[in-house]
Amino acid sequence: MTTIHKATRRSVLLGLATLAATPSIRSASAQTWAPSRPVKLVVAYPAGGPTDGIARIVAQDLSMTLGQQVVVENVGGASGSIGTRQVARADPDGHTITFGNNQTHGNNMFLLKEPGYDAVKDFAPLAGAGAFEHIFVVKNDLPVKTIPELIALAKSKPGELNYGSTGVGSGSHLSTELFMVRTGIKMTHVPYRGAAPLVQDIVGSRIDVANSTMASVFTQIQAGTLRGIAIGSPKRNAQLPNVPTLREQGVTNADAESWTGFFAPAATPQPALDRLSREILASLAKPTVVDAITKLGFTITARDPAAFRPYHAQEMQTWAEIIRAANIQPSG
Repeated sequence: MTTIHKATRRSVLLGLATLAATPSIRSASAQTWAPSRPVKLVVAYPAGGPTDGIARIVAQDLSMTLGQQVVVENVGGASGSIGTRQVARADPDGHTITFGNNQTHGNNMFLLKEPGYDAVKDFAPLAGAGAFEHIFVVKNDLPVKTIPELIALAKSKPGELNYGSTGVGSGSHLSTELFMVRTGIKMTHVPYRGAAPLVQDIVGSRIDVANSTMASVFTQIQAGTLRGIAIGSPKRNAQLPNVPTLREQGVTNADAESWTGFFAPAATPQPALDRLSREILASLAKPTVVDAITKLGFTITARDPAAFRPYHAQEMQTWAEIIRAANIQPSG
């Protein structure tokens, strides 16, 4: 790891510790803010993936409550850093925000030598949304129906099986690397620009395995176009009750979930932050929105900025430990 990257990591973690211990600062006045033109909601991944799907559900609701259209713009590439960097550098006037996650606003700080932004200093959190559960899936013609069978096959062919992820530093990448550390197997990583092309290739049998978010593959599992073999959570998912957990199949300390949250550029005026935060949290509490998002395999756990800051700090620490355990070095 380079000296520059070590310094960046120390800066990020120190900043997180400060944020976690500092209460949210509210405007002393009772100013209100309303957008004067359409609001851009940047998703740093291609259209069609689970992050994009949730963003569009919330954007549709916000368009009614804010009185201006909230337009989702997909800016994929470079592990989500291109779109995220764009928002960090946008005019901080409340008209550009992003729906980020543990990759864009966490792991990129440790896995990219030059992400082009600081996930803590360059952004103001608007709301934590919740997290995606992860599920191991395999292509239908892979002779594997359980995790022990996958482990046995991988050990018999070291490095020959390939696994897909939504990019270097994504939850699907790091959780699979952690799984390989815990089980002593080796598979070859194939990164994708997002969930949609990843799922297309595993359904088409061009890759063997993925530890994907539930939202990415739920429909395909139900349709039988790929096979779910393990949930990476402490308990089974009620929507897929026949899929056992990793723990049930003898693999411990390898659970993972991918969190998400809404962010604005750091210098955005407080009245705009307050209004955006309030409307996003209200949207995440509406039964119609909750129902639509839950059907994507996402667990909503809404957090206001004061609650999201320490959660963000702890999650970054957790994933940094996973990166160290998997011995993944920064790239780019």
